[in-house]
Amino acid sequence: MFEAHFQTFEEPEGGVALTARLAALREELARRKLTGFVIPRADQQQNEYVPPSEERLAWLTGFTGSAGLAVVLIHEAAVFVDGRYTIQAAKQVDARAWAVESLIDPPPESWVTAHLKAGDRLGFDPWLHTFAAAERLSAACAKAGAELVAVDSNPVDAIWQDRPQPPLAPVAVHSLQNAGVAEAEKLTQIRSEIARLGVDALVLSDSHAVAWTFNIRGADVAHTPLPLSYALVPKDGRPTIFIDHRKLSNLTRDHLEQSADVREPDAMAPTLMALARSGAAIALDNATAADALSRLIAGAGGKPVRGNDPIALLKAVKNATEIKGTQTAHRRDAIALARFLAFIDKEAASGKLTEIDAVEALETFRRDTGALKDVSFPTISGTGPNGAIVHYRVTRKSNRRIVPGDLLLIDSGAQYEDGTTDVTRTMTVGEPTAEMRDRFTRVLRGHIAIARAIFPDGTTGAQLDTLARQYLWAAGVDFEHGTGHGVGSYLSVHEGPARISKLGTTPLKRGMILSNEPGYYKTDGFGIRIENLELVVEAEIKGAEKPMNAFETLTLAPIDRRLIDVTMLGKDELDWLNAYHARVRAEVRPALDEATRAWLDQATAELKP
Repeated sequence: MFEAHFQTFEEPEGGVALTARLAALREELARRKLTGFVIPRADQQQNEYVPPSEERLAWLTGFTGSAGLAVVLIHEAAVFVDGRYTIQAAKQVDARAWAVESLIDPPPESWVTAHLKAGDRLGFDPWLHTFAAAERLSAACAKAGAELVAVDSNPVDAIWQDRPQPPLAPVAVHSLQNAGVAEAEKLTQIRSEIARLGVDALVLSDSHAVAWTFNIRGADVAHTPLPLSYALVPKDGRPTIFIDHRKLSNLTRDHLEQSADVREPDAMAPTLMALARSGAAIALDNATAADALSRLIAGAGGKPVRGNDPIALLKAVKNATEIKGTQTAHRRDAIALARFLAFIDKEAASGKLTEIDAVEALETFRRDTGALKDVSFPTISGTGPNGAIVHYRVTRKSNRRIVPGDLLLIDSGAQYEDGTTDVTRTMTVGEPTAEMRDRFTRVLRGHIAIARAIFPDGTTGAQLDTLARQYLWAAGVDFEHGTGHGVGSYLSVHEGPARISKLGTTPLKRGMILSNEPGYYKTDGFGIRIENLELVVEAEIKGAEKPMNAFETLTLAPIDRRLIDVTMLGKDELDWLNAYHARVRAEVRPALDEATRAWLDQATAELKP
């Protein structure tokens, strides 16, 4: 029906090809005198989305989730995934060759200790693991009397004969009109952090940090406008950016050379080693710096200082230009969302639309804005039991018709140069059951509780997380994912360090953007999620004795009134919902055609108690 632009729906490879790959890897390990090897779902910078050339885990196992790890031993193999991917992994991985295990509790290291024996040699690629991950693996091996061995070259690459080439997408300048702050000012902020850390230099191992600092964007990975690159910022003197020169036009090279030296990626190791030989203390990011960088610095006589990347927090707090940009982006996105939701409401009852049709329709409506650069992640379009798979990704094989009696869960987002969006709506097709309405209303109440929260400056996401779950807990149910994640400014849709979850320890600061997305998932039944993006702002409270914060909702899209049991809502909750819908109507309606206006009027009509 619609032409897809940014997504494919092909099933990952399976069967004989994967069996042959596992056998070939075991032969390669035997040749290298290794008992086993660890394959993380990672590139050198721990990116969420990685280039095809780095998809070793998917190529070997068939598992295509964004987080995971495999361990291959001579006679055993296991794939480790978190709660988001348990169902997906069970469907994608050959159970005859691989055990599917927990990535979190117990962690893979427990399995490693239990399955290795004294004298075994477990290999790992130090460029694909952080220092902390390597340390955990080393301790697990030691418990079993085994040895962790850092390999010079990856054995998976040795057998991957048709491995894609690394990406060479052109780099673009991210203009001040969208960035808001020039590189020189950002470098001044960063040098203040370097001084605070008491180090001689900071390695930018996260391409997001390089993109933010030097106001550039790229297209080396799907869905996030990243130019894969590194940088080294000394406490004094010019920074150095390490990036493939083939990505740079004369314009982008001139832009970068105004504030930094530009060198090829293979110059990074000798540059770091030269600095390390002077005994320099060099700061590394715990989350993204490869263990290989620690080894390289320490081996040359330097001092690797591991900690949190200070740029992550600077980047998370949006400036006034970025805030204005994201507000504009969300209004633009809202027009596409209204057109899409009206389309689904009109067409889905026929039973002719499929999950893939919904993905392609939404992308088409976003493309019609004339500003879409990419989707910010693969659209989750799940109806009926597929909606209960938290990170479901539709393929031509799993593609399901949207039929009356089912719910349709659509989680999607867009990349615009002025902002990044992420929104989930759950719609009913036909008459919902009483159970669906009960669960939806509980999710909605949790969503409203977050949206209306007022909290002291310094509050963490973990302190707010319970607000989203309380009404589900009262019914004896819960959801197995965080309530919210940070969102970048024309960067990653999943941005740290702040999040609303049981593990969210970073204080929320004004200017941060976070998602608000409680949910409920009934296995083999249906899935529900309601997601808006929220901006942390000052709460204006007369007589407040300390600085207080609140959320300003950025997303503008109707919440399905047909799924709400109004009798379960308190007056304040109903007032919030009606005010939100009135705002959606006021801001979006003028940009719509007559038919969509009529639909929006009905979809946002005031709900009575």
